[in-house]
Amino acid sequence: MEFVDRMLTLRNGVEMPKIGLGTFRSSPEEINLAVTTALQMGIMHIDTASIYKNQEAIGQAIKDTKTPRSKVFVTSKISPYQQGRQKAYAACVDILEKLDLGYVDLVLVHWPGASKTPPDSELNSTLRAETWQVMEEFHRQGKFKSIGVSNYEERHIQELLNHASVPPAVNQFEVHPRRPCTALRKACSSAGIQVVAYASMGAGQLLESQKVITTAHAINRSPAQVLLRWGLLKGCAVIPKSVRPERISGFSEAALLDGWSAEEDEEVLKLDSLEDGHKYCWDPSDIR
Repeated sequence: MEFVDRMLTLRNGVEMPKIGLGTFRSSPEEINLAVTTALQMGIMHIDTASIYKNQEAIGQAIKDTKTPRSKVFVTSKISPYQQGRQKAYAACVDILEKLDLGYVDLVLVHWPGASKTPPDSELNSTLRAETWQVMEEFHRQGKFKSIGVSNYEERHIQELLNHASVPPAVNQFEVHPRRPCTALRKACSSAGIQVVAYASMGAGQLLESQKVITTAHAINRSPAQVLLRWGLLKGCAVIPKSVRPERISGFSEAALLDGWSAEEDEEVLKLDSLEDGHKYCWDPSDIR
């Protein structure tokens, strides 16, 4: 068995749980049960975003469980509609108010581009730089314990490192066996940036891959567990999304981190053969 830590240590010493609950497209009505189940299962990292429109429900669900605030790690994101100094400031205030948890553990720039701005416009660079400066202010005030980015390509990261007073702690982007993003992950590691992988299951489509199904059957695991374990073995944090308690229980630390043999991990890593560069989600490569 390859030992996989339960935490990723961010550049400022903050520890982020490697397994989180994704909440994209989870309605406020579904959130309470999902978050409650996750926390009961020991999944202490909850990932949300301004654009998901469920932050209030997440904050309330966390409070309803009476879980100590220090035990829960919450990530949120500033949307492409909120880029630029004034909009970003309002977005940061809104995140704090909607979650109503006192502070946010990690806040990300959700996308390197700004809404209604052409991808090749220099304005994207200007606006995301302004957004970052606002986030740095909230970080210095202790309202955001860590700050980072999402969907940033290597050139976006390098640009940010050239002007940031506070370098990014995290880059969250699409990572799975078909698109392992080896070069980008290596660049992040070299810059002290931890990687959070989303779309680990290829928007659900990788669950139907014969290679994944065969691997899962061979080691008596579910296809989802095999794909998430693959991401963990690559050094990423993972944030699988579900609102169904029976599925969430399969994403627990016990299910994904404990009791995996070296032989099982060897089988999981054979999913590397699926690499073909396919992308299931948004493509930031043309954002200037």
